[in-house]
Amino acid sequence: MQLSNEEEDYNLSLSKFESMLKTNKVLFFDSEEFEEIILHYIDMGKAALAKKALKLALDQHPKSTGLKLVQVEMLVYDDKLEIAEKLLNELYAIEPTNEEIYIQKANICSKRDQHEKAVEQLKIALKFTDDYADVYNLIGMEYLFMDNLELAKESFIKCLEEDFEDQSALYNVVYCFEFLDQNQEAIMYLNKYIDKNPYSEIAWHQLGRLHYGVKEYENAIRAFDYATLIDDEFLGAFMEKAKAHERLKKYAEAIESYERTIELDDATSYALLRIGKCHEKLGNKALALKYFNKTVHEDPLLDKGWIAITDFYVRQKNYQKALFYVNKALAIDNQNRLYWKRFASINKQLNFFEEAEFGYRKAVEFGDYQLDTWLFWVDILQFLGEFESAIQTLLQASEYFPEENEIEYRLAGLYFMIQDNTKAKFHLSNAMRLNFENYIIIEDLFPVVWTRKMVQNYIAKHKKL
Repeated sequence: MQLSNEEEDYNLSLSKFESMLKTNKVLFFDSEEFEEIILHYIDMGKAALAKKALKLALDQHPKSTGLKLVQVEMLVYDDKLEIAEKLLNELYAIEPTNEEIYIQKANICSKRDQHEKAVEQLKIALKFTDDYADVYNLIGMEYLFMDNLELAKESFIKCLEEDFEDQSALYNVVYCFEFLDQNQEAIMYLNKYIDKNPYSEIAWHQLGRLHYGVKEYENAIRAFDYATLIDDEFLGAFMEKAKAHERLKKYAEAIESYERTIELDDATSYALLRIGKCHEKLGNKALALKYFNKTVHEDPLLDKGWIAITDFYVRQKNYQKALFYVNKALAIDNQNRLYWKRFASINKQLNFFEEAEFGYRKAVEFGDYQLDTWLFWVDILQFLGEFESAIQTLLQASEYFPEENEIEYRLAGLYFMIQDNTKAKFHLSNAMRLNFENYIIIEDLFPVVWTRKMVQNYIAKHKKL
């Protein structure tokens, strides 16, 4: 690709400056050359070289307003706000119509969290600037800092009216619409934007995302298709298109798009996992397993990969294989509640009840407070005859689910089992108040209790009330 004259001059200036540093010879640069060199080093994060270039620049051009404004920018970057402010006031006395002075004043205000004052300075800059887009963009950012998303959105829209190719402003407009829960308005805005700029792959991609967010998957795919036609290496659009195909149960098309992302970049564990899931939906069990194994090979720490393999074998009712893989997962991360819950349920299927009880206990220990986890754990404790432990576990569960009939029925049954009839009746009364029809839990889980005449009478009495 042929470089423009400006790019060639810029590269020559940079090479000339770096050559000067190596030879210690002092060469002359005009002030604009120095500005570009300094800003290049700032953009590259090479602060020491930027400062060295600035010192040499001010030695050669001590009265250059442009260089002094670059100096202000560096002072602000270093949080030397008072010195920067003093220098700006001096420059203001010389050039009160220079928009960059107001932009830097706004920058200082912003650093001090004075965002309303920053906006005031930027509005003054609008009177003197030729680059309206840049200033509107800066105003939008200040409104974002103030959490005023409506005014931020308006500013970014004005920025795009001045410069429709400003991609950061386009992303920010969409962000504001989404934050304000204005997805349909965002779709309308992007459609108008695309009418004027039909070859903006970013706009098409964002439109697709928005359609996906409101579950308009066909429209989302259409938008992603346009994004990938404009840029056939747009990895994000292929990924999103694959997800939309999945939602429509078009698994073959989803696989095709996921595979395209792998062609464009190194395989990600996410793409491999989704390809495996799609193959499983299509009944391609061998291919599904192949991709699940690739997933955990690519990222052994990804719990979704291990869970996919484990669940695959559970669905095949191959519990021995499922147990093998969940144990491999636990060897990598033995504090993962999702692994422990599967470890418990698989052992339960294999009738290894002590191991299952241990698994549920560990799942809760590591943060699984779902109701079914508590209930599975308690039912196994009861099966093992550990009634006191089961009661204590249910009382702990009731702190998370204070009005849950399934907990109350189990507490009633367990208290009857240990002959504490007063507490048993209290919890049975609570349970029937919450859901009378579920009294069959007593019949199913506590058949010995169910046959007692006292319990039958108590339930019958409650039924009449």
